[in-house]
Amino acid sequence: MTSDFTPVVWMLISSGILVAIMMAIAMFLGPKKMTEVKAEPFECGITPTGDANDVRFPVKFYLVAILFILFDIEIVFLYPWAVVFKELSIIAYISIVIFVGVLMAGLLYAVKKGVLEWK
Repeated sequence: MTSDFTPVVWMLISSGILVAIMMAIAMFLGPKKMTEVKAEPFECGITPTGDANDVRFPVKFYLVAILFILFDIEIVFLYPWAVVFKELSIIAYISIVIFVGVLMAGLLYAVKKGVLEWK
């Protein structure tokens, strides 16, 4: 059983070592002098104006982001189920139908409330 996960463990260890090496190289070779230009916030090449605390974003942006995460996670759960679909029992099929039904009810509620409409 543990031999099945050996490549995954080696990949995690090697990627961690690679990240540590890259961070060390950046720390030693990178410039350390802080200038006024570096301390300034970067906004896509445009000079920043105003205070970030004064700007209020509509809640719709956050609701759309939460819905995106919700349905993105749904795909993460649906993919393994779809891979082994033919080997599953009727209980597994019913449970995934309930899972998708609850998610669709949430989507219908969001659409009914107008979360996805841009004005």
